[in-house]
Amino acid sequence: MNYQDLSAEQKMKISTLGELKQSGYQPISIKDELRANLIRSKKTGESTFEGIWGYEDTVIPDVERAILSRHNINFLGLRGQAKTRMARMMTMLLDEYIPVIKDAPLNDDPLNPISKFARDKVQELKDDTPVGWMNRNERYTEKLATPDVTIADLIGDVDPIKAASLKLPYSDERVIHFGLVPRSHRGIFVINELPDLQARIQVALFNILQEGDIQIRGFKLRMPLEVQFVFTANPEDYTNRGSIVTPLKDRIDSQIITHYPSSIEIGKKITDQEANLTEAQKEGIEIFDLAKDLIEQIAMEARDSEYVDAKSGVSARLTISALENLVSACERRMLISGDDKTHVRLTDFIGVIPAITGKVELVYEGEQEGPGIVANNLVGKAIRAQFINYFPDPEKERKKEKGNPYEQLKEWFEKGNMVDLTFNANEEAYQKELKSIPGLEQLVEKYQKTKHDGFKYFLMEFALFGLAEYSMLSKHQLEQGMQFKDLFTSMFNMPELGDDE
Repeated sequence: MNYQDLSAEQKMKISTLGELKQSGYQPISIKDELRANLIRSKKTGESTFEGIWGYEDTVIPDVERAILSRHNINFLGLRGQAKTRMARMMTMLLDEYIPVIKDAPLNDDPLNPISKFARDKVQELKDDTPVGWMNRNERYTEKLATPDVTIADLIGDVDPIKAASLKLPYSDERVIHFGLVPRSHRGIFVINELPDLQARIQVALFNILQEGDIQIRGFKLRMPLEVQFVFTANPEDYTNRGSIVTPLKDRIDSQIITHYPSSIEIGKKITDQEANLTEAQKEGIEIFDLAKDLIEQIAMEARDSEYVDAKSGVSARLTISALENLVSACERRMLISGDDKTHVRLTDFIGVIPAITGKVELVYEGEQEGPGIVANNLVGKAIRAQFINYFPDPEKERKKEKGNPYEQLKEWFEKGNMVDLTFNANEEAYQKELKSIPGLEQLVEKYQKTKHDGFKYFLMEFALFGLAEYSMLSKHQLEQGMQFKDLFTSMFNMPELGDDE
């Protein structure tokens, strides 16, 4: 009988140590198990980290090299870069089930027990020792490094209640209560935000990483633990809250640098995958690719903004929350207006502002401006950046003496005309307001001919917002919507001041 050829159902029928021996089972360390399963998946062409976008040529190859080298890993990167998700997905490289001695505290291998309980059980029952089966998902343990984490939490401590109830002296190994690390034997153990862990607690990990044994109080324990360690760290933490002590960093074999999506297309894949939208929202609301591009562009503008702290980073959660808020803004408008179906509008982006203000850390200048103003500024910059992908560059067209495609629009607004696009207008009122602007529909049809009626009106709205960002029109936020009018008229029509003012 070849153990490797057995199905999961056949393996789980094995219930004693004797039957396990007959199956041809041989103990294997977790690092060798990960390595073997990675080799198998690469040979069969399976994707190792399904659903992780943008890391195909950078982070994932580094992780695979680390696993092949049987290394402990530290993911170093800013927030929202899928560090923890990568760690969690490593469980897919574990065997579906592994045998353990039933009720053993440390997931003991039946052929290689390390705890006193397991050793005594095997010595007493021999081939009749009961065997259980552990699923790969049970072999993952995660701990957030908070200031209250103690050595007892991670490694273990003497349990006085156990000593009293069992009437054992403190010198007896059975009075030990094992911490998270020993109980992660034959599994993956993750410490998130490692620099936040106090230096004295980090020191307690030295022996486990290097020699694979643990030290608890006065006990001389030589437990050959088999643990795949994965750490995550944010570079910002090194200066703001703590650091990884040098000897510990030296013991972590591979440090892998993560990063944000390198393009809008990759960002859209991540956002579409992670956004939590209901079926009703998906069916009733149409979100155009341009709207999704704008959301990703907002994040890219934020990462380059002088008002946003670059060291803190701009999480991918910003775009996910922004898309969810954008869809919800459409849904709310639809409920108020009574429309059965709708599509996204530029005015709906007012709903994206809360997703931005809660996700960016501002520098001093940004705090002075105010989070709301900075968020609106980022939306405006995103519109400006995307505008030239759909319409002629207003900066270049402005220099031309003749043939400016925006001239008719500009002249209409210069005559004192203005347009109010209300947030909750129904589809009929929305289209009527946009159609009332001479030359706007013709502009869209000339440069972005589309048979999709909804997208045409979105582009008409986009043209207004874009021209406002290029200072060809004036844009003002009202309580119930957005107002567009001539730039110079709005500058000179200042409110009348009193005598004292």
